Amino acid sequence: MIRIGLTGGIASGKSTVATWLKEMGFPLIDADQIARDVVRPGEEGLVRLVARFGRGVLHADGSLDRGKLGRLVFADQEKRKELNALLHPLIRRRMRETLDALQAQGLPVVFLDIPLLFESGLEDWTDRSIVVYVPQPIQLKRLMERNQLGEEEAMARIRAQMPLAEKRKMATAVIDNSGPQVQTHEQLRDLLKSWDLI
Repeated sequence: MIRIGLTGGIASGKSTVATWLKEMGFPLIDADQIARDVVRPGEEGLVRLVARFGRGVLHADGSLDRGKLGRLVFADQEKRKELNALLHPLIRRRMRETLDALQAQGLPVVFLDIPLLFESGLEDWTDRSIVVYVPQPIQLKRLMERNQLGEEEAMARIRAQMPLAEKRKMATAVIDNSGPQVQTHEQLRDLLKSWDLI
């Protein structure tokens, strides 16, 4: 089974590419979805977060208030490290279980949608990698518009990740998403064809 890592940065368009891959019928393990799953009420991840950061990160109904947690950790590198230390082992375990199950089915290829592929050292899990790239000014503009953030808060979130310019050097292939979506989609199809996947 060929394991292909898909990564990018916040507001780079990686999720759009992931959606296209799913629509084309490729199996895809979504690290962000798993990250959401492990912090649902009753899950070990949420218990860990409350134990460390307090009940202030919860909504009244006991579910995680992602906005409050985000403001807390994006402004403080040490708290972000603590958050990752709490949740990453749970996320990795669930991803590995899903990957093993897909491999047992004998599937020829699987995509692993992992925003922090290189930061987390998970490129060892993959045979190839794709980075969805945009220049930082476009990334900043899209993030501010999408999340209704001021420039300072948006830049803090961008700086919390490895720069896309660095990721593109480490990836097997790059999809440039700075133009119209139709061009991005064409790049994806061309890449998949070159790898004999479609």
